[in-house]
Amino acid sequence: ILANMTFESYNTNRTIFESIADSMHMAGYLKPIMEDTARKPIKFCGVFLKSFVLGSLIQKAVQDEKYVGLMIPTSNACALSVFGLHAYGKVPAMINFTSGPKQVISTCETIGLKTIVTAKKVVSMAKLDNLIEALTEAGIRIVYLEDLKPMLTFKDKLFGVFGALFPKTAYKKTSGGTVKPDDTAVVLFTSGSEGMPKAVFLSHRNLLSNCYQLPARFDVTPNDVFLNCLPMFHSFGLGAGTFVPLLLGVKTFLYPTPLHYRIIPEICASTKATVFFGTDTFLAGYAKCANPYDFNSLRIVASGAEKVKDETRKIWSEKFGVRILEGYGATECSPFIAVNTFLHSKKGSVGRLLPGISYQLKPVEGITEGQELWVKGPNIMQGYMRHTDPQHLDPPQDGWYDTGDIVSIDENGYITIKGRCKRFAKIGGEMISLMAVEMVAEKRWPGFIYGAVNIPDAKKGEKIVLFTTCKDATEEEIVSAF
Repeated sequence: ILANMTFESYNTNRTIFESIADSMHMAGYLKPIMEDTARKPIKFCGVFLKSFVLGSLIQKAVQDEKYVGLMIPTSNACALSVFGLHAYGKVPAMINFTSGPKQVISTCETIGLKTIVTAKKVVSMAKLDNLIEALTEAGIRIVYLEDLKPMLTFKDKLFGVFGALFPKTAYKKTSGGTVKPDDTAVVLFTSGSEGMPKAVFLSHRNLLSNCYQLPARFDVTPNDVFLNCLPMFHSFGLGAGTFVPLLLGVKTFLYPTPLHYRIIPEICASTKATVFFGTDTFLAGYAKCANPYDFNSLRIVASGAEKVKDETRKIWSEKFGVRILEGYGATECSPFIAVNTFLHSKKGSVGRLLPGISYQLKPVEGITEGQELWVKGPNIMQGYMRHTDPQHLDPPQDGWYDTGDIVSIDENGYITIKGRCKRFAKIGGEMISLMAVEMVAEKRWPGFIYGAVNIPDAKKGEKIVLFTTCKDATEEEIVSAF
């Protein structure tokens, strides 16, 4: 009841830009709020100053284009570009530059994207020359942040100072005062069933709702420090890692990649981070490389996107004295749906639904343990745009989103994921979970990678093939383990 009351007390009837402006008013204009690897902290008022200046430069380059692609790693520059586009009523489309040229071009065609903003330093360090060449050949214009600097005028700087002091007044002027809470705030991309990405449209209200659902369950304080190394082209890194701390007036440190297993623990120690998000794969990698002191300051460690293995949970508990709080979400839900907390936690589950989210369970033919989960709430996306039907928004039917996950929910509301609906093989009329096969193999030979797929079979309809990096694995031992 208290969590629901807390969530209801937040005002989601405004835009993200307005909400962060209100947060600055509460936290203080001069509070250091954002930092990256350059190690030059930006004060709260500096976020708005730089956002208005950068937004004006991008505005000169893109003119009347509504959607603008951003291809920048997690950093101050990426966050400021998002806010700069918001300041001028634009919608940032976060480009996953780690995917192939075919997928990136598909995302641009899906929403009618004409321009992508990036930086020459990014292209050089991430070795994106082939991607840039493919985009240019496809007719997508590339704008480099370095090329925008000569366009900066004294008037832009002066207006930036005005925006830092009176962000809401300046925002009404630059955005035209027409942006509404239910307008699109950001476009993210998720894999389609045929491999072509789908565009997920999230409104200001969607993102704000999810950002406020989390602190309704966690006691985030003004003295906390977030460490975000997740990519901002994923909703986990953009929402929980970037928007949440700014909306709560809490400092965040932005690191460009989660793959630096030795560096990130050192960053955590030097920044004295207290809140950290990651996936099981990343958390396991950090644990192997980190000194016990590195994560001494951490208070909240939340994991999502994949199941947390017992080995990961054990090493974090024994080596660092930290309990990993496993959660569950989807890009379409901005992203969090459920999470375990310090007060309410059940091992093996992904926690309980966040405040404001309703659910339905629908039976799936052939599956006896668990049902398909459908959710509804203020954080559910506006809809999809698909490559097969570009520039046409397909909203969720009656507001309900089909997660495609088979789950069970106990009497206390804890959700346990049994597997993906599409990750079941029908063998001789029986539905077999591919995830269950992977878990059995993982238990028998821990520390290796496993991936189960179903393929056609002439006798039983389908059969399961297990791919693994373990050379000692045998079919006989896996079968006997069941």
